[in-house]
Amino acid sequence: MIPINELLVFAFASLIMVLSPGPNMIYLISRSLSQGKQAGIISLFGVVCGFLFHILMVSFGLTAIFFAVPYAFVVVKFLGVAYLIYLAYTTVNSHKKNIFDTDNRLQKDTPFKLFNIGLLTNVLNPKMALFYLSFFPQFIKPEYGSILSQSFQLGIVQILISFCINLIIVISAAKMASWFAKNPIWVNIQKWLMASVLTGLAIKIAFAKAK
Repeated sequence: MIPINELLVFAFASLIMVLSPGPNMIYLISRSLSQGKQAGIISLFGVVCGFLFHILMVSFGLTAIFFAVPYAFVVVKFLGVAYLIYLAYTTVNSHKKNIFDTDNRLQKDTPFKLFNIGLLTNVLNPKMALFYLSFFPQFIKPEYGSILSQSFQLGIVQILISFCINLIIVISAAKMASWFAKNPIWVNIQKWLMASVLTGLAIKIAFAKAK
C-alpha cells in the first residue's frame, strides 16, 4: 500500500493536472456551453470511462515491464522526469489566453453519442497514455507491495479528483467563462502554478536516492 503522505502528494499533483487545459476539458466545456449541463455530465461519464481504459492498460503494462526487466523501473522513472519537465515548459509557453474560449456552437447530439465522443476523446488521446506511463512510476515503489495494486490506488485517486473538478466545471461553465474573461491574470497564474508543481515533482524524483 502506498503511504498516505505519498497519496496526498499525488492527489495534489493530480489536482493541478486536471486544472490544466486539454482536449477533455475543452470538450466538456464546449458541450456544457452549447448543449447544457446535462450534456456536459453525460460527456463527463464518457471521459471517466476513458480514464479507466488508460489506467487498466498502463497498470498491467507497468507490471509486465517491471517483472520482465529489472532495471525498467529506474528507466521509466527518469523518462517520466523528462516528460514532466516537458509538460512544465509547454504549459508556460501555451498561447491560449482563455481556457473557456471554446467552440460553443456544436450540433446537438444524443446522450449515447455524447458519451461515446467523451470516451473516444480520452481513449484516442495518446498524451493521456504517456502521462500515466510517466506519472505513475514517480509514486510507485516495489517495497510498497504489488505494483498492480499501487497503480489501481493511484488510478482511483486520480479519477475521483478529475471527476469532481470536471463536474464543477461542467455545472458552472457559463459563470466561470465570464469570470475568466474579466480576470485574465488568473490564466497566467494557473499556468505558472502548474509548471512549478510539475518541475518540483521532476526535481524530487531526479534527486531521490535509489534504494
